[in-house]
Amino acid sequence: MKKGDTVQVLDDNVEGTIVSIENSTVVVETLDGFQIAYQRQELLVLENPISSQEFSVVNISEVLKNKEVVTHKNAKGEKPKQRVKPAMEVDLHIHQLVSSQRGLSNYDMLEIQLDTAKRQLLFAMKKKIHRVVFIHGVGAGVLRQELEYLLKRYDAISFEDANFQKYGRGATEVYIHQSKL
Repeated sequence: MKKGDTVQVLDDNVEGTIVSIENSTVVVETLDGFQIAYQRQELLVLENPISSQEFSVVNISEVLKNKEVVTHKNAKGEKPKQRVKPAMEVDLHIHQLVSSQRGLSNYDMLEIQLDTAKRQLLFAMKKKIHRVVFIHGVGAGVLRQELEYLLKRYDAISFEDANFQKYGRGATEVYIHQSKL
């Protein structure tokens, strides 16, 4: 640290030039023209300070004008829509799965919903779909708990609550981690 170095104060948004050093006290002239005394340990020497002239709009425009535009080809020739595939959605509400609920007990309805979830999960794995959203609704939470129990049986799966803004608290998003062959 020497006179003329540009420094920045560690715990404050102050930058300036060292005017004088006396023992462990350093006097800094800020960019606003004020002189403030700091302890050495409170300052950080800036190696290559950028002046406001180097940051002018004219210089930035010239740099951008001279910048070479590089275009990257898509990996494996994929189209942009193929790279960011939306999640597969599976609605587990019982009225979406059967034409009539008449004569079905709660247990029967839960079994139908879980069988559907398992079948759709296996389908997604087979088709290499990486994300599946199971819409189970809020209710008493029985279907959600049973769905989580089912998902925990698979090693290559992680899951979390789905996007709250889109689904509220009634959906679980599943990530299928498939090894690349």
